[in-house]
Parts: sequence; C-alpha cells; structure tokens
Amino acid sequence: MTKWEYVTVPLLIHATKQILDQWGAEGYELVQVVPGPEGSNNLVAYMKRPLAG
Repeated sequence: MTKWEYVTVPLLIHATKQILDQWGAEGYELVQVVPGPEGSNNLVAYMKRPLAG
C-alpha cells in the first residue's frame, strides 16, 4: 500500500502556475484547491506525493 506525505500551499493569484510547477517538480501532485481563510483573496492548494522509503 502506498504511503503519502501531504503539504498545504498558499497560492498567490498572480503566481499560481509558478507555485504549482515548483511543487510538481518536487514530486507533489495537486489534490484540491480551496479558498483561503475568511477575508483572504488567496487560495490554498492541498498536495501529496508518495512517501520515500
């Protein structure tokens, strides 16, 4: 069974592609994007990658 590690990443609207490309290059896969905290114009990305080992 695959074990996963997860990370939450704040996404800046003007740099979304660059941020996702950076994390993707590190082996992370995007799982979901949700709105940031109340009153925030930013988004939060939930990402995962297989756990090394």
